[in-house]
Amino acid sequence: MITKVVSNVQKALEGVADNMTLMIGGFGLCGIPENSIAELVAKGTKNLTCISNNAGVDNFGLGLLLQKKQIKKMISSYVGENDEFERQMLSGELEVDLIPQGSLAERCRAGGAGIPAFYTPAGFGTEVAVGKEVREFNGKAHILESALTADFAIVKAWKGDHAGNLIFKATAKNFNPVMAMAGKITIAEVEELVPVGELSPNEIHTPGIFVQRIFKGELFEKRIEQRTVQSIL
Repeated sequence: MITKVVSNVQKALEGVADNMTLMIGGFGLCGIPENSIAELVAKGTKNLTCISNNAGVDNFGLGLLLQKKQIKKMISSYVGENDEFERQMLSGELEVDLIPQGSLAERCRAGGAGIPAFYTPAGFGTEVAVGKEVREFNGKAHILESALTADFAIVKAWKGDHAGNLIFKATAKNFNPVMAMAGKITIAEVEELVPVGELSPNEIHTPGIFVQRIFKGELFEKRIEQRTVQSIL
């Protein structure tokens, strides 16, 4: 029987080293691999290139790695509410490649699908297009975007089985499935880890063929960036 289960986050992150490129799943603070990020902080892994939609907030998510100066380059779609991200970017301490959100998702998907590049109209006429090939399709200018891959893709799922099949919950699906496809090694941390056969094939978002290591995470905080409801006294 196939099993890709490792006992803990330390085993899962074996081989992650300085100067590597990592894809980190999530959108804002939703669906981020909290345990894995905390372990990267503890390991002190540095000079990382991180591909992620954003970089968490100042004291959570990838913001923890930024505080420790462990990230040398961010490839993302927006700065978000991370003051340290903004400060390091504006000061030149951090190399940043800001990409339109849809293009970032498609570049990850293309990497996982083995497609080296694609044309998109997003970003034409802006700084995003500088230095990139431009072609016209149906009377509209498109720029050539290259695929993205990573040494390790680290994702967070709601449920997973011993063979690495994954189910993401609601909006936590976000960037996780496309990034899971694009890592040379993909690590999944999950809330629930079940034996093979307990997940309905119709509900699986990421087949286990894309996942090399899976472990059950602990103590997920699931912080909310901006709470938009209030209690009524």
